[in-house]
Amino acid sequence: MFERLRWLTIVLPAVAVGLIELLSDTALDGMLPFPWDTLLVVATVAALAFVFSVLAFRRIDSLTGQLAQRNAELERRNATVRALHRVSLAVTATVELDRILQAVVDQARALLHAEAAVLLLDDGAGGLALGAASGDATLIRPTSHGGAHGDAPLLDDSAAISRLVSPLQRAGETIGSLVIGSRAERTYGADEVEILSSLASQAAMAVANTRLQDRLRELAVIAERERIAREMHDGLAQVLGYVNTKSQAVEHLLDDGRIADARSQIRQLAAAARSIYVDVREAILGLRSVIDPGVGLIPAVETYVARFADASKLAVQVRASDEARAAAIPPSIEDQVFRILQESLTNVRKHAEAGRALVELDVHEGAFVLQVTDDGRGMAAPADVPQDWPHYGLAAMRERADSIGGSIEWAAVAGGGTVLRLAVPLAGVRAAAAATW
Repeated sequence: MFERLRWLTIVLPAVAVGLIELLSDTALDGMLPFPWDTLLVVATVAALAFVFSVLAFRRIDSLTGQLAQRNAELERRNATVRALHRVSLAVTATVELDRILQAVVDQARALLHAEAAVLLLDDGAGGLALGAASGDATLIRPTSHGGAHGDAPLLDDSAAISRLVSPLQRAGETIGSLVIGSRAERTYGADEVEILSSLASQAAMAVANTRLQDRLRELAVIAERERIAREMHDGLAQVLGYVNTKSQAVEHLLDDGRIADARSQIRQLAAAARSIYVDVREAILGLRSVIDPGVGLIPAVETYVARFADASKLAVQVRASDEARAAAIPPSIEDQVFRILQESLTNVRKHAEAGRALVELDVHEGAFVLQVTDDGRGMAAPADVPQDWPHYGLAAMRERADSIGGSIEWAAVAGGGTVLRLAVPLAGVRAAAAATW
């Protein structure tokens, strides 16, 4: 377009000058003497040049204004994209909901040039509570109980304000509102509505993710309680029943005067009491041995094994390869691997009649591998344990392995003993980590 205008400003005046010169050499020579004919030609050329220049410059100015307007629009859109990107980074980089919501309201106020912005969340009692706020604090109410999101008060009712409200929706459910407002009256266009809606969607995603994480933690606590209840039933309750039976037997033996037999029963009671004491100490150790943030799986395993060996008087060694130490595993999967190790060592102590055990951690063929080998009496069959085998808590270990996409198997060791092998594909670990974040 600009190229065409430039050529027109050159060609049209040239054509006009040619026509005027032609007239000057023919018709004007007889009508106007020199120098009037020359002055007329110069004046005509100057007038045409002025007209063509005005027309061309007006068109150029119009196109320049349109281009500047488009550039400004692109800058606004780029600023919006950068703001949404910053909010997305806040969502992925932190698990603190308060910081995410604060980033959302800050960006909403800055992008839409509002005096105040608030984010209201469903308080679970039919009302809305303040989740985050940004801007002039004198305009913001601390709480709201308006009911419908559009009726929720944002600013002081005594001020004449303009508002824009976007609901926070997740899976068809409204869980809050994102509201901006100013004292001055103004109108909001489609772009402003779209920006606020995008920020509200980011906030809704963060709120829903936090609530999901809270629910998962609740389910994990419930599952752990059920596991402890099963272990108490299978261990402590059975031993206490055994103690009760033996106590009654000792009482009858003493009544019959069979002192030697009563002493034998008491020795068995003492052995059972020592066994249950170790069980209780081990259960308490297991409950306390969580993997602290930043510690990592292998250091936690080494610490736990040292305490376990001291409590159980069983010699346990840990071997971890450099690849295993460098493997990036999300905390949720680390916890399950750690719990499987705990249950495996408990089985070794209670049932294997072993003197030594070896814990190995490695990366093999794209999988993180945990292997526990003991020198005990071994298994009844060398094949993998069937899915429905009820003994020694193996079903619980299978469930834990399945929950993280891993596989677990048991086998007899030549010369005596048993080996447990857990393999968790690292590709699945990375996918699980991405889904978690």
